Amino acid sequence: MRTLESKSDRDSIRARASALSPSDRRLWGKMSPHQMLCHLCDSYKVGLGEKSVSMATGFLQQTVIKWIALHVPANWPKNSPTRPEVQQGIGGTPPADFEKDRAELLLVIDRFSTAAFDPKIEHPFFGPMTREDWLRWGYLHADHHLRQFGR
Repeated sequence: MRTLESKSDRDSIRARASALSPSDRRLWGKMSPHQMLCHLCDSYKVGLGEKSVSMATGFLQQTVIKWIALHVPANWPKNSPTRPEVQQGIGGTPPADFEKDRAELLLVIDRFSTAAFDPKIEHPFFGPMTREDWLRWGYLHADHHLRQFGR
C-alpha cells in the first residue's frame, strides 16, 4: 500500500507535484492546478493541527467508508464533497504565486510525512485516525488530485 511514510512514495508525489504546470487541464472538477496545490496544502495542515475544519462524519464514515477509502485498491470517486474551510473559492487559501505555493506544498508534505499526529485531531470525514491512516490518506488524497490533472 502506498503511503507518505515511504520515501519512494513520497518522492513520487513530490515529483508529480513538481511536474504540474499552471496550464495543465483538469479532467474533472472545478479547481485549477494552482487551486489544487493550495487545497492539498490546506488539507495537510488540517492533519497537522494548523487549520481547523468543520466535521461531517458519522459512524459509517468512521468505519466502513474509511476502511474502503484507505484499503481498497480503487481510485477515489470524482467530485467528492470537501469541507468549506479547505474548498477553493470558499474558505480555502487563495492562490497567490504558483511557484511559491508549490514550494510551500512540498515543504508541508515533508512535515506531514514525519509528523507525530495528535490523536485529538480528527479527519473531518473519517474521524479518529492513526498515524498510518493519516499517511495513507495523505498519499491517496494527493494521488487523487494529481490524477485530476493527468499527473
